[in-house]
Amino acid sequence: MTERAHVDFYDTVLKPDPSRTVVRPFEPGYPRGFDQGRTRTEETVALVVGLNEDELARQLEGVTASLDENHRDVDATLRRRFNELADCIPSAASLSKDQRRLIGAYFSQEYAYEAAALFNPSAVPHPNQVDVADGAMRFVLALRGVGEGHVSSVTFRTGVWAPGGNLTIDDPGATSVPPVIVPRDDSPGAVHLDCGGSRGISETVLFPILPSQRQGIEDMRLVRFTDDDGTVSYYGTYTAFSGAEARSELLTTTDFKAFEMEAFTGDVACAKGMALFPRRIDGRFVTLGRQDNRSIWLNVSDDLLHWDGGTKLVEPRYPWEFVQMGNCGSPIELDEGWLVMTHGVGTVRNYCIGACLLDKNDPSKLLARTPRPVLAPSPHERDGYVPNVVYSCGALVSGRTMLLPYAVADSFSAFGSLSIDNLLTCME
Repeated sequence: MTERAHVDFYDTVLKPDPSRTVVRPFEPGYPRGFDQGRTRTEETVALVVGLNEDELARQLEGVTASLDENHRDVDATLRRRFNELADCIPSAASLSKDQRRLIGAYFSQEYAYEAAALFNPSAVPHPNQVDVADGAMRFVLALRGVGEGHVSSVTFRTGVWAPGGNLTIDDPGATSVPPVIVPRDDSPGAVHLDCGGSRGISETVLFPILPSQRQGIEDMRLVRFTDDDGTVSYYGTYTAFSGAEARSELLTTTDFKAFEMEAFTGDVACAKGMALFPRRIDGRFVTLGRQDNRSIWLNVSDDLLHWDGGTKLVEPRYPWEFVQMGNCGSPIELDEGWLVMTHGVGTVRNYCIGACLLDKNDPSKLLARTPRPVLAPSPHERDGYVPNVVYSCGALVSGRTMLLPYAVADSFSAFGSLSIDNLLTCME
């Protein structure tokens, strides 16, 4: 029997923290049958306008004092929220500065975006490697945070990894900063996100913004992409869930300070779990997907945002993946080929992590795969929000060593390290 790959585990874990909150928009509405006449926005604004100056000042002082404990630039946040509503408020131009800020507060909520879970991590090299020790790598980690209402957001961490040595995760601090949202006229349904208010990547939180994301932004697979002209961008493919249907969308950035969010189009766009190769192949973009919900597919396109068709690439073969399988992040380029971390689902929805190797010049050719899981739920890690699950959205390789960040039971995140050479010998 083929040996199972050896994994060294770090003591580092990332657990959900209910104290990490972000101020995000809130807009109440009437249920059907009660939505005639004035809107709830208009009703609430009228009540605020009716406050005398002393009461207005007391209410505003109370809310700002509370928010100031955990948030930066609270006044600017409240003013910005009011401005987003101004077109729906007939009397907006005549309102005082304090009235505008208090109205902004009534239509905002403080949201604990990782109170319930912090999982499905994905790692890429940090764009800034200055002052990193020789042989070490600074990285960016994207994670799925779950808060009230089981709504998923994207949160970030940074750290430094020395292959064969230490792993350090930077303290994210107490402050979380929402993006400034700017709709894009050139692409309906797309938005520009300005995160310049964050003093570090770990302060940035990307919560659901578009109608397609109403119930969550899930399982972002980050990749450092180098185009044919040498331009480097960071892409994140993620699942947008509206509450009724899921679709794949794309996040783009060069510096993790400003982002673009756009939807994929084409018949592959309705599938979950797309992962982009880190460069073009023969001048074309390439992704892995799971459009049949069972197997790994290979997709090729001239247009980064439009995907049709696809070819089935890897099907379930071994008992630990009999139910279904998919990728665990973007392929990693090795001299031997494209290394793809995979997940397989077996008995009682037990999720394990495996790997396969694709031909470097023609990734439609499967060269080898692990007959045994690389990582399976351990007895001390099996319990959580979704038991019997280990899962990753993207590993990091330096030299011949892999850093594998992974989720445990859809609850928290942990880290392992693997030898690439050992992993390849465990394939057949």
